[in-house]
Amino acid sequence: MAELAPECETPFSVEDMQEKLTHVVQRLLSGARVEGLSRLTGGANQQMWSLEAVSEHSRVPIILRQASTWSQGAEGTMQLDDEARLVIRAGEGGIPVPRVHEILRPEDGLGTGYLMARVEGETLPPKILKGDQFSHARQVLAGQCGEVLAGVHRLKVDDLDFLQPATPADVVVNLYREYQNYGEFRPVFELAFRWLRQHLPVVPDKLTLVHGDFRHGNLMVNEQGLAAVLDWELAFLGDPMADLGWMCVNSWRFGNIELPVGGFGTRDQLLDGYAVASGQRPDPDRVRFWEILGTLRWGVMCQGMASSFVAGHDTSPERSAIGRRASEAEVDLLRELVPLNL
Repeated sequence: MAELAPECETPFSVEDMQEKLTHVVQRLLSGARVEGLSRLTGGANQQMWSLEAVSEHSRVPIILRQASTWSQGAEGTMQLDDEARLVIRAGEGGIPVPRVHEILRPEDGLGTGYLMARVEGETLPPKILKGDQFSHARQVLAGQCGEVLAGVHRLKVDDLDFLQPATPADVVVNLYREYQNYGEFRPVFELAFRWLRQHLPVVPDKLTLVHGDFRHGNLMVNEQGLAAVLDWELAFLGDPMADLGWMCVNSWRFGNIELPVGGFGTRDQLLDGYAVASGQRPDPDRVRFWEILGTLRWGVMCQGMASSFVAGHDTSPERSAIGRRASEAEVDLLRELVPLNL
């Protein structure tokens, strides 16, 4: 029996996966079989699979998003069945997301996850930032991101009790606790934490839905621009400006430092798009706070991956390579904080 590679983080063989998924897709399409099952390279925290549900008269391209062993129980990460419900709500609210076909059930024997429609487009930053076919998309993408984020922040999610609230102060406190848990003192990180504590923004009148990871890799882009927003597992109730600041973190520019929004746009384009959709232009200083916090957050996340690798919890090359990038976040933080005359 063929076995999946160890890095696939699944106890199932290919044949076992295919058999179990056949029962799932037959809830969507009577008499369907599974073809073309393959593990996708994307999805650092969750597993992603491509497959087709095929019946006598139909062929439906599907993506399976399945919980990985590495992310099980991770703090701040929601269960994938809850994520699926949030994606459904986002779609109902007009946000471009893949259609959720089916949420996995315990009796499926596949853990937690869901099947969604396959959206055509690209998520790899080098292709989006350099490909000729995306030249028009790059011109409009920052404004589209602002417009879509305004829509995300308007979504009514009061009935989704799995979403956890976090004020700006909560986010700083929680991040510092995570940083301390790794037992590795970094003076630049300490400097950034001190600045954030001294410049905490006023708590918004209302905490709104925050996507939590709105950036390259989680944005499906086609030739017209933003096609779908993916990976909602880090969503929470908080300051909506957190999403805009995270989008501007230097690590998501992939070398195009002069274009702070994903390496393809300006802050003004992002804020203007948000204003068009919301009727209110965000405060650049508040967004800047979240950009600095986001830079620090990425540094701590890299630190966590390095810690997991050293401890032997996840020895994949991807974890070790990303873990080394904590030092890049230190450089970015100094670039951001030194001009502020600390």
